[in-house]
Amino acid sequence: MTTEPPAGPPYRIETLAHLTGASVRTIRAYQDRGLLPRPERQGRANHYSDAHRTRLHQIADLLDRGYGLASIKELLDAHDTGRGLGGVLGLVTEVDGPWTDEEPSRVSRSDLTARFGGTADDRAIADAVALGVLEPVPGDEDAFLVPSPQELSVAVELHAAGVPLGAITAHLRELRVQVEQIAARFLEFTTEHVFARYLDGPHRPTDTDAAEAASLVRRLRPLARQTVDAELARAMRLFAGRHLRRHLGTGDPVPPESGTRPVQVPVETMRAVEALVGPEHAAGFLALAAEREVRARSLDRLVSSHAASDDLDEEG
Repeated sequence: MTTEPPAGPPYRIETLAHLTGASVRTIRAYQDRGLLPRPERQGRANHYSDAHRTRLHQIADLLDRGYGLASIKELLDAHDTGRGLGGVLGLVTEVDGPWTDEEPSRVSRSDLTARFGGTADDRAIADAVALGVLEPVPGDEDAFLVPSPQELSVAVELHAAGVPLGAITAHLRELRVQVEQIAARFLEFTTEHVFARYLDGPHRPTDTDAAEAASLVRRLRPLARQTVDAELARAMRLFAGRHLRRHLGTGDPVPPESGTRPVQVPVETMRAVEALVGPEHAAGFLALAAEREVRARSLDRLVSSHAASDDLDEEG
């Protein structure tokens, strides 16, 4: 005959595990990671309360939603410092939600082969998986999830037009760096001018603040894509005709390369430069620093060349 655990607190760890469905080992692991407060020590026994029971249910719910333990700790820390978990979760759910109305689809390996000319190319598939264009389906080696069917369709059309698969994936890698820089800049811009008042004030955001920020995310979400679409259309109008006339030999001669080129700079480096000279002067500072380094190396080469020439003269 089994004895039912007591219904109310304080709980022993075994009782808490029974009531929440978590194992004793899991409860202790959550304590070690700071997800669960330490129990109250009374004599030689550890006592847990309903707060521990509630916290374990919250963790289980967030795990079911797909959050990792690190993200769960951030959310629970936010809750513990005065922000309502509901409001924070609403904001996080909005940010983590889909930023496109595309619906993912599935495709078989044989269908991929047919769409790309009928010749199997395992290396191209591996590249597509590495880029996230294809995602393996667990338990089915011959099927893939396609997060963006439009992106896959573009690759199919480019390949049908004669572009090698290797060139397509290389172009996507380069394009992705540039698009990620645009996305990062848009987020910095909106955070500075819109979300800072909700997230960076002297007081912790309330549930109302988080709900208003979530509503703003819903309203601003399409703006990034609309802006990029409009600017890409403008740039294509500007360059496409000029590019075609140049290749037909009816346009102006190709001007010398000028302007700017996007480069990847580590986030910590960029923050340090912005702290030193201000965000508005960061690009100029990096350009001047690079130019100074190039000139210094050129001077070093001249000096080395001259020293080597002197050595040869002395030996002669």
